[in-house]
Amino acid sequence: MNLYIKQIEQLIILQTVDDEILQLQDVIEQAPKKIAGLEEKMEIQGNQKSELLERIELLNQQKKKLYKEIEEDNAKIKKSKNKLMMVENSREYHAMMREMDNLEKTNRLREDEKVALEEDLESKNNLLQVVDKEVGQMEQEHSDLKKEMEIKTQEARDRLEQLGEERKKACQAIPAPILSRYEFIRHRLNNPIIAPVENSVCSGCHISIPPQIFIELQKGAQIMSCPNCQRLIFWKDHFEAEENAA
Repeated sequence: MNLYIKQIEQLIILQTVDDEILQLQDVIEQAPKKIAGLEEKMEIQGNQKSELLERIELLNQQKKKLYKEIEEDNAKIKKSKNKLMMVENSREYHAMMREMDNLEKTNRLREDEKVALEEDLESKNNLLQVVDKEVGQMEQEHSDLKKEMEIKTQEARDRLEQLGEERKKACQAIPAPILSRYEFIRHRLNNPIIAPVENSVCSGCHISIPPQIFIELQKGAQIMSCPNCQRLIFWKDHFEAEENAA
């Protein structure tokens, strides 16, 4: 019975070690994915900033051109007013007045365009400040995440090295045929690989063990498998008896 209990204990230790190994491997695997996910967001944010800068540059060029056109129109209006003083007949006077009206109308439209453009430019510059702040925060987050992932990954690798030694020791204490069964199950089923049986029910698949198999399991003569899920099983009461004896 003691040898049987010892083998079960080693199988449970092995399962615990393998569980932790899987968790640590997941930490190592997920680290670059987390960084890549953040870098993808940073790229989207960077593209948004670039597009915003291009839009602001275009608006500034439009603003410069519009200011020049308004200035030129004002000069034309001033020149027309001066010419108006020198008009000698009504025909020329009315022609000059129509020209000035057209110039002033065009200038008013450009002034309206100027107001709309300046509002758009102000809005885009305000948005740029927000995006700049978000980009800065994301860059800091990226730097912090890289440092954190480097530390966690190194800790995981160090722990995996320790667990490798613990696994070797546990494997050495388990007979080869049983270890082979364990490895076979481990690559085909989700945890647990070795499951306690309580009230004749396997805790791995939650299905009742047939009476004859349950009787054999209670004897504790050999490590058995659940006929339903094929997991390695043991009778929970054996361990309670060992604990009480201890």
